Amino acid sequence: MQCTNANRRVFLKTALAGGLGAVGGMGLPCLTAAAGAAPAGSRSRVALTTGDDRAQNVFQSLKTFGQEIAQAIGNRRVIVKPNNVSTTTQLAATHADCLEGILEFLKSIGKVGQAVIAESSAGNTLDGFANFGYPKVATKYGVKLVNLDDEPSDVMHVFDETDFRPHAVRMSRLLLDPNSYLISAAMLKTHQLVVATLSLKNIVLGAPVKSARRSDKRIVHGGGTRGINYNLFLLAERLHPHLAVIDGYEGMEGRGPSRGTPVDHRVCVASTDWLAADRVAVKLMGIDFGNIGYLTYCAEAQLGEADLKRIEILGPPIKEHARKYELPPDMEELLLWKKPPQLRG
Repeated sequence: MQCTNANRRVFLKTALAGGLGAVGGMGLPCLTAAAGAAPAGSRSRVALTTGDDRAQNVFQSLKTFGQEIAQAIGNRRVIVKPNNVSTTTQLAATHADCLEGILEFLKSIGKVGQAVIAESSAGNTLDGFANFGYPKVATKYGVKLVNLDDEPSDVMHVFDETDFRPHAVRMSRLLLDPNSYLISAAMLKTHQLVVATLSLKNIVLGAPVKSARRSDKRIVHGGGTRGINYNLFLLAERLHPHLAVIDGYEGMEGRGPSRGTPVDHRVCVASTDWLAADRVAVKLMGIDFGNIGYLTYCAEAQLGEADLKRIEILGPPIKEHARKYELPPDMEELLLWKKPPQLRG
């Protein structure tokens, strides 16, 4: 699809909203609706399930979309991407029961044989797999555990607010591959840089790989709150989930994504429109959507549906299960993305 003047106006409006209109030499990306987003005139569907069994909540949330997901997967490889920002703290990482719910669903639609569980965690990825009981689940369903740090990567470029220049970053080729169907096995968590981390951020920040000498994940953080919010938006078109699964059986509030405290919530959100899923998750957490920079940018660029009035909830009303999560400290700093930097003329 060719970029139109309207595309460029949307991009410029979004970039200027975050104070990044002066970035030079990076080009204007042609932004199109993300795969899985509802066609114009229709409503995105988001499943909301609740209950006392985590795996069952996940399975039931996906069951509604069975035929749609099977058709979208086709012959593609299925990548189940957990969120292991910690390799030792279970509250900060995707639970094995969540993975079991996803794999049981894939088995029910005849696609589990195409699946792998893949991650590049903040620490030693394989240690995290072992600590959280993933090998047992993988063996049960006959799927492979993949350390993305050991797989090939491609170079992309991201923005850094400290020098307003593009920086090279190694990204997982497996996650970038058009033949991969990405399932984000995310969580309900607050975040000390971007307020909340959900299905999109799980994919984007899992893509930068590590080596013995360096981790490229820090590069994507962009030097501050403006940089990380912009980079998450910038990379969203190529690195979004095709299927968002957000496990809120036990959420995290306060100093997320790794040092927060638990929230007994017992919900699960799923959708083939990742932005709609993240939007519903934000509402369940009682967070002002307008305070989350990268999701606001994605909404402005129409990468999915973010209008709750245009999202069909499959399950109980959101208000029956919404909580008020404690926000990260220093919220004033987290909202700097709303204010343009002072540029010298």
